[in-house]
Amino acid sequence: MGGFVAPKEDLDGAAQRILHQLTGLKGVYLEQLKAFGQPKRDPEERTISVSYFALIDINQYKEKISDTYSAEWFPLKKYPKLIFDHDKMIELAKSRLRYKASLHPILFELLPEKFTMPQLQNLYEDVYDTTFDKRNFSRKVLSTELLMKLKDKDMSTSKKGAFYYKLNKKQYSENFHSFLKFIPNPGPLL
Repeated sequence: MGGFVAPKEDLDGAAQRILHQLTGLKGVYLEQLKAFGQPKRDPEERTISVSYFALIDINQYKEKISDTYSAEWFPLKKYPKLIFDHDKMIELAKSRLRYKASLHPILFELLPEKFTMPQLQNLYEDVYDTTFDKRNFSRKVLSTELLMKLKDKDMSTSKKGAFYYKLNKKQYSENFHSFLKFIPNPGPLL
């Protein structure tokens, strides 16, 4: 999906407008990824694309996101074949997300306000396509002091339940580099 920049808007404004127009999403984390401009990327005409990626809490947007444009959600491991070089855009976005998540806890944009440690671990395992040891993951995440443990529990997954946590936004803004302690080396950006 994409669109065109209007005569009186900048790239970020166009990206926000187009995202809203095509999906109905507003006010989400949106970041410019890269410009793609190889001369033969579109067989019909010379086309330059400036790609963006967005981070959202999927629990807020489970339903179909646009009837008009048939926008749908796909798991990153099972997305359909895309036109032109859009597969490269997705691979670059995954690589960038992994890199940025190793430096800053931006993946919290993908979680509800309160979440369990298993939800957080599943998210990191999905993004990095790896498995973390449950106890080490919890210990290392809690050592960052970026999470506040809440009193209530999610009882839907086990009899014992899992405590909810939320991001300590004050600590986040003061010490977001502490996540470097436990994320694997994301490798070079593509």
